[in-house]
Amino acid sequence: MSFTVSSLPIEPFAPLFALDDDALAARGMLRVVADARFAFPCRITLDDAEPGERLILLNHQHQDADTPFRSAYAIFVREAARDPVATTGELPPALRRRLLSLRGFDAAGMLRDADVVEGAAAEPVIERMLADPGVAYLHAHYAKPGCYAARIDRV
Repeated sequence: MSFTVSSLPIEPFAPLFALDDDALAARGMLRVVADARFAFPCRITLDDAEPGERLILLNHQHQDADTPFRSAYAIFVREAARDPVATTGELPPALRRRLLSLRGFDAAGMLRDADVVEGAAAEPVIERMLADPGVAYLHAHYAKPGCYAARIDRV
């Protein structure tokens, strides 16, 4: 079974880059500059920002289902991000290089399955989870900090 990994769209975030630091802070957001490789994963490009790149750190509601599993958490968005990313049958770089928590939800947004796996070995786990007809979609989270990474759907 093939799958697609989708990033967040840029449109809701693009206007944030025009805001000054005070306006961002008033919204509970923070402008940051990447100071290390592989430490600032962007949710639009699904890759890590390079040192010196500017990003915005913000809270994002990634699971908006009206269930006990509704969820929001911190994410990074690169100022240089332009286009969303979708990959088929493979994980994008930022997911591939990290320990992932995979969470399978049904169409109503209720948790049906979950697992933790190294990103480089995640494809078989993703396929197993999506083989369950009760699982409508997966959310990948970076397991150590717990933040949302991307959505995974059947092709």
